Amino acid sequence: MKAFMSWLSDSFAPAMQNFTKRPWVAAISGSMLKNIPFILAGSLIFFYNVFRSYLPFLPNLGRIAEYSFGMLGLLTAFMVANQMMEKLHHFRYTLIAGLTSICVYMMFIRPEFSDGNMIVSFERFGPAGILLGIVTGLFISYLFHFYNKIGFLKESTLPDFVVGWIHGIIPILVSIGAGTLIVFTLEVDVFSRLLSLFSPIAAFGQTLPGFILMALIPAIAMSMGISVWTFTGLQMPIFMLGISTNITLVAAGQPPTNIVTYETLYTAALITMGGTGATLALNLLMLFSKSRELKATGYICIGPSFFNINEPLVFGTPIVLNPLLMLPMWINAITSPIIVWVFMRSDWLNIPAKMIQVGQIPAPFSSVMITEDWRAIICYLVLMLVFLITWYPFFKVYEKKRIEEESLNAA
Repeated sequence: MKAFMSWLSDSFAPAMQNFTKRPWVAAISGSMLKNIPFILAGSLIFFYNVFRSYLPFLPNLGRIAEYSFGMLGLLTAFMVANQMMEKLHHFRYTLIAGLTSICVYMMFIRPEFSDGNMIVSFERFGPAGILLGIVTGLFISYLFHFYNKIGFLKESTLPDFVVGWIHGIIPILVSIGAGTLIVFTLEVDVFSRLLSLFSPIAAFGQTLPGFILMALIPAIAMSMGISVWTFTGLQMPIFMLGISTNITLVAAGQPPTNIVTYETLYTAALITMGGTGATLALNLLMLFSKSRELKATGYICIGPSFFNINEPLVFGTPIVLNPLLMLPMWINAITSPIIVWVFMRSDWLNIPAKMIQVGQIPAPFSSVMITEDWRAIICYLVLMLVFLITWYPFFKVYEKKRIEEESLNAA
C-alpha cells in the first residue's frame, strides 16, 4: 500500500496535474465551464416545463431553451477557439479566432442553398454539435497558432494598425479557405463524419462498463485533487447525445433508452449523493464521530454536502491522497452505477427524459423530479444504505487514527 500511495502522490498525480494544464485540455475544460450559463438557462426551461405539464395554462417558453441550450454546438466552437488562444497566450486573437470558428462551424454543418435561402437542420446547432464545436475550435486555433509562430512582418516598418489588420486577415482567410476546401470542394460533410467516428465511443458510453467509467474516472481524479471538469470534453458529447435522443423518443411517444446522461449521473444525485464519490454518507458518519476534529469538519461540511458540493469535505477531511478514504470513494463510483443501471433496465425506475443539468438539488427530491417516478425514493434508500456500509469500516479505521493523533497532540 505504501508503494502504491507513493506512486500515486509522487508520479501519477503530478503527471495528471501536468496533463490538465496542457493548453488543449485546459481550453476544452474552460469552454465547458463557460457554457454552463447557457446549459443552465435551458435547464431552467425544462424545469419550468415540469410544472407546466401539471399547469397547462402556463405559457410555452420552449424557444428560450432552443436558443440557449439549443445553440451549444455553435457556442462551443467559439468558446474553444477563444480559450485556446488564451491558453496559448495569443491574446490579440481571442475574439477573432472565436468568430472565425463560428464561420467555419457554419460550413461544417453542411448547409444547403436554394433560391437565396440557406437550409440546415436546426439540431446541428445544438447538443449534437458539441463534438463538432470542439473539433472546429481546435482546428481554427492551431491554424492561428501556426501563423503566429511564423513571425510574419516581425521586423516590418509598416504602421502598427496596418500590421494588426494583416495579422487578422491572413489567418481568417486561411481558416475559412481551408473550411471551403473541405466542405465545398472535397464535399465532406464534417458533421456526419464526426458523428460516425464518435458513434462507437458514444455507444460504449451507453453500456454498463461505460457508465461505470463515467462515474469512476471523476472520482479517481477528485481523490487526487484534480478537477472533475477536466473530463467534461469527453463526457458532455455522450451526455448530450443521450439526453437529446431520450427527449426525441418521448416526443415521438416512445420510451427513453439512454441511461448514461448528465441527468442520471448528476442531477438525480443518486450516484453523486453528496458529490462525486457519494460522500454524503461519510459526512453523516462524521457528525457522530468520537474524533473532535472529524466531528467539527462534519458539521461544517454537512450543508454543502446536502447540495452535492463536496469540495470542503474532500479537502478538509481530507480524502485527497488519503488511502483509507480514497478506496471507498472509488468503490462507490463502481457499485452505484451498477445499482442505478439495474433499477432502470429492470423498469423499476424511469430513465430521465428531461434536460435539467443542475447537480446541486438535494436528493431524493432531485431524484423524483428528474425521473418523474416516486420509486426513486426506494433507489435512494438502497444506495444510502450501500454507501453507509461501504464508508463505515474505512471511516472507523481512519477515526481511530485521528483520535490517537489528537491524544498525542493533547499530551
